[in-house]
Amino acid sequence: MNCRRCGTPLRKPGDYCLTCNTANADAVVVVFEEDRARLTMLDEDEVVGETTVTTRPESDEQLTEIQLRNFAGRVADEIRRKRPDTVHAAGAREPLRETRAQVHHEFYRVPDAGVDEDTGDDPEREGESPVVSWVLDRRGDRALQVVETPPREKIGGSHSTLIGDRKGRKAVSTVAQHPHVKKIVPGPIDAGGTGSRTGLRAKATRAGTNGNVRLLLRDGSSVQENRIVTTAMDRETGERVREDLNEALRDAELQDE
Repeated sequence: MNCRRCGTPLRKPGDYCLTCNTANADAVVVVFEEDRARLTMLDEDEVVGETTVTTRPESDEQLTEIQLRNFAGRVADEIRRKRPDTVHAAGAREPLRETRAQVHHEFYRVPDAGVDEDTGDDPEREGESPVVSWVLDRRGDRALQVVETPPREKIGGSHSTLIGDRKGRKAVSTVAQHPHVKKIVPGPIDAGGTGSRTGLRAKATRAGTNGNVRLLLRDGSSVQENRIVTTAMDRETGERVREDLNEALRDAELQDE
């Protein structure tokens, strides 16, 4: 593949051109398995290239911590070569989580649904990953505004107490780090809820018509409903933010799988 602007040959499809400082891919879609990751580079609605990064466990079981970190590092290096605006990822949670920690691009977890468990293909769109199809189907959607406010400055309101102590603060901080969250308003604490036997649990509830959601915290018999103001403009786009928030809470081990 050559650079779309100056024609310089690129080492890999979708690479950023250092000759004329031009990006040749504006998004990267990564589908993780335990021992491999398939990256698909997109430029608007066009697939401009694919590459696969593999690793091999030292035993028949899961990757060691060092192997996992190195595997994620190789995927992160491939992403950085493209300098994309956004990264969309699906699949195995551990390598996805580690890669997300190593890159500084806008990074979104997307649904895994639609994959044939035997072949890994989408039966309705043969030859194209269902995750890539999902992303492409939404590329024409109106982009959501990105909030540059530091996470700690997004939290405010008349109630300042959070249930769950450190885990409660971790849940709110996890939500506040999302680029489409504008503000979190902690609510009053209700001590009459159903008891939780697994410690603090957090969940983003269904989006309202204005695109905002609620962060529900449960710790023992205490329940707290916190309002999350997002940049979504309607329920549909709010649901996209909600799904991403719940994935982030699961990654933070604050929500059941």
